[in-house]
Amino acid sequence: MQEITRRARRSTKTLRNGWADGPVFVTQCPIRPGASYTYRFTIQKQEGTLWWHAHNSWLRATVHGAIVIRPKEGTTYPFPKPQREFPVIIETTILPVAAGETNLLRFVNAAMENEHFISIAGHSMTVVGIDAAYTKPYTTPYLMLAPGQTTDVLVTTNQPPGRYYLAAHVYESGRGIPFDNTTTTAILEYKSGACGAGGPPPRLPVLPAFNDTPAKTAFVAGLRSLGPVDLPGPVDEHLFFTVGLGLFNCPRSKPCGGPNGTRFGASMNNISFTQPRTVSILQADYFGIPGVFTSDFPPVPPIPFDYTANNISRSLQQPVRGTKVYRLKFGSVVQLVMQGTNIFVGEEHPMHIHGYQFYVLATGFGNYDPVRDPAKFNLVDPPMRNTVGVPVSGWAVIRFRADNPGIWFVHCHIDSHLTWGLAMAFQVENGVGLLESVLPPPVDLPIC
Repeated sequence: MQEITRRARRSTKTLRNGWADGPVFVTQCPIRPGASYTYRFTIQKQEGTLWWHAHNSWLRATVHGAIVIRPKEGTTYPFPKPQREFPVIIETTILPVAAGETNLLRFVNAAMENEHFISIAGHSMTVVGIDAAYTKPYTTPYLMLAPGQTTDVLVTTNQPPGRYYLAAHVYESGRGIPFDNTTTTAILEYKSGACGAGGPPPRLPVLPAFNDTPAKTAFVAGLRSLGPVDLPGPVDEHLFFTVGLGLFNCPRSKPCGGPNGTRFGASMNNISFTQPRTVSILQADYFGIPGVFTSDFPPVPPIPFDYTANNISRSLQQPVRGTKVYRLKFGSVVQLVMQGTNIFVGEEHPMHIHGYQFYVLATGFGNYDPVRDPAKFNLVDPPMRNTVGVPVSGWAVIRFRADNPGIWFVHCHIDSHLTWGLAMAFQVENGVGLLESVLPPPVDLPIC
């Protein structure tokens, strides 16, 4: 059992305990200035690196951190024990290493708006874990992390002693979208090398170009679970959610700052999520408070169209606002297709589901084809994640068993998109008995 007092949420499963999840007005009301709230949660069946952060407005820009879950006493990693472990904060941090050793580096993308390529000059990296789930060892010259994703890698210091840059820069999939073109760095410094001001400058790695979607796709394609998985099935719920941007019309007398006087929006299945203001959805669900949300989120888009066309009708650009959830029976097996759209502009969307880890069966480009594309599914050793990148002008298919009752937020981890409404929630029913039901709220739950 862990106890953390923070203005935060985390990527742990928080079984039956959405009260410890954190998204404001979804599972709790905000923690008021000067107050505190203790998040109590149990970690089960997760090892590796996770991320906690504030989930109110854009506070996570500075309120965040890593959670490192090590193997239980008496057990070991499923890979050779590293000499050291480094949680990497890329702010010109110096990582001191010795020649010939193997170290475990834990990466978290805590960025607000961007996915990132990461590489170390002269060194390859072997991926051994993602989102607190082990993977088959996978050696690569670079990583690609979306906001909210974590990656654990082994690095062997087998180069001539010296100083080597660990560098990261943005991967931006959308055309014409402005972004920060800074390359940020840390330094891998051999203890026996010529270091300091008198030594040679560190070497920079060669990173993929900022718009290198094939490089991003190749990295993701190499990820596999450590062994064959017990994939949930048969599927009870076949869901199809569009994810994308849009535009809201503004009054002619008060034009907004978007294209042609509009305001930016975002949606899932044409529903732009509206946050309650008086009580959280979980509290409303638990106590039966009416008028806070509705359970009629559509299982498929209300209007099918060519989702990845270059020119989409303006009539499809304006979503509908709502606080809608989709109801799932306890224990049901859910297969969810998330389809990116090119409304306004196509862009990759890192989609995160609270309260669950899921298997990523496949990703692809274009419109998902329910006849042809299932042949691409990895049903043997698909990677397990809590955040999946829905490719630009493409789709992702995930599967999970809805065995964690409560209200669980689903949203894009690009914060502007979340702010614009690219979110919804699952309402997972209680099962049978107390052990399959939502826990009672804690006494110190923030008041509304």
